Amino acid sequence: MLELRPNCECCGRDLPPDSAEALICSFECTWCRDCAANRLPGGLCPNCGGNLVPRPIRPAGKLERFPASTTRKRSALPACS
Repeated sequence: MLELRPNCECCGRDLPPDSAEALICSFECTWCRDCAANRLPGGLCPNCGGNLVPRPIRPAGKLERFPASTTRKRSALPACS
């Protein structure tokens, strides 16, 4: 099950579970569309080098039983400071 991390790891923008702005890699690194397009090298995940895809949206009824993560992560990349 995906963690559904709560923020962009680059700019810190809130990305709620139903956000269409959230992109993830195969390791679930989470980025907003703006940072992926303008700050990340080649639009790829700087942590694993993988491609970014839209994060699936978990239906509200499932969020009650399987809540999204509340742990915020931030990247130390120079482009993200």
